[in-house]
Amino acid sequence: MAAAVAFQPTAARMIPTAFKFLGAAILVAAVLQGCSPMKTASGGANPPPSLDDTAWTLASLPGTTLLPAPQATLQFEGGRATGSDGCNRYGTSFKTAGGKLELGAQRVSTQMACPEPVSQLAAAFNRVLNDVRAYRIEAGSLLLLNASGATLATLAAQPSTLAGTAWQVSGYNNGKQAVVSVITGTQLTMEFLADGKLRGSGGCNNFNGSFTAEGNRLSIGRVASTRMACAQPEGRMAQEAAFLAALESATTARREADRLELRTASGALAVSARLAAPAKP
Repeated sequence: MAAAVAFQPTAARMIPTAFKFLGAAILVAAVLQGCSPMKTASGGANPPPSLDDTAWTLASLPGTTLLPAPQATLQFEGGRATGSDGCNRYGTSFKTAGGKLELGAQRVSTQMACPEPVSQLAAAFNRVLNDVRAYRIEAGSLLLLNASGATLATLAAQPSTLAGTAWQVSGYNNGKQAVVSVITGTQLTMEFLADGKLRGSGGCNNFNGSFTAEGNRLSIGRVASTRMACAQPEGRMAQEAAFLAALESATTARREADRLELRTASGALAVSARLAAPAKP
C-alpha cells in the first residue's frame, strides 16, 4: 500500500503536464488554421480582382477551333455584361462575390443569321455564358469556370487604346441622321499614331489632324486634306465631306476586339470601323 500511495502524487503531477502539452498542440493547430488562406469558389487562395470596367476577347474554348474573325467578346461595366458571341451582340446583368460569377438569366441579343462555322462558335460561346458560375484571373487572362471549377473558356484582356492602331471604316453618319455604308469601290481609313497625330483617307483625298484620348473620351482637332477631285464612283466627294465632318464630331470611342465605334456627345454613332494593318510611313 505504501508503494501505491507513493505513486499517486507522481501520476497526479503528470496529468496536468499532459494537458499542458495537449493544450499547446491545440493552440498551435488553431493558429496554423487561422493563418491558412481561405479558399474561394474559384479555387484560389484569395478572391480574384473585380471584373468591373474590364473587357475581354475569347482566347480558347476547349473542343472548339477559334476563328481569326469575328471574335467573341465579354465586357463588364456598370452591372452589365455585354459583348458579341461572334455573330450577335448580347447583354445581361451580372453579379460577383468571392470568385463566384452570376450572369442574368434573361439575356437579350440581336437575331442575325450567320454562316457556318461562325454560328457554331457563337452557339458554343453562348453555352459558356449559360454554364459559368465562377471565375479566376491568371497571368492576365480571365478563366470562366463551371459549378465544379472546370474551365469553360479562357479570355484575353482586350486592348482599349487607340494610339498605334489603324482602321478601315465600315459606316459613317451622313449628317442627315443616318449611318450609311461606304460606297462600293472606295475606302475610308483612319490611323491613330502614337504621337497623337491622326491620318487617313477620305476615299479620294488624304487627311491629317490630331487627337487626344483618355479612357473612352476622344477629342479630334480639325482635319486638313489634300484637294483632289474624284468624279467616280458617283457621290464620292459628298461621302468624303460627310465622313470628315462625322469624324470631327466624335467625342467618345469604344473599341471592342477588331471593332471601333466613334460617337457624338449625344450618343449618336459617328463612325464605325474594323481593325486594319497600319499604313506604311
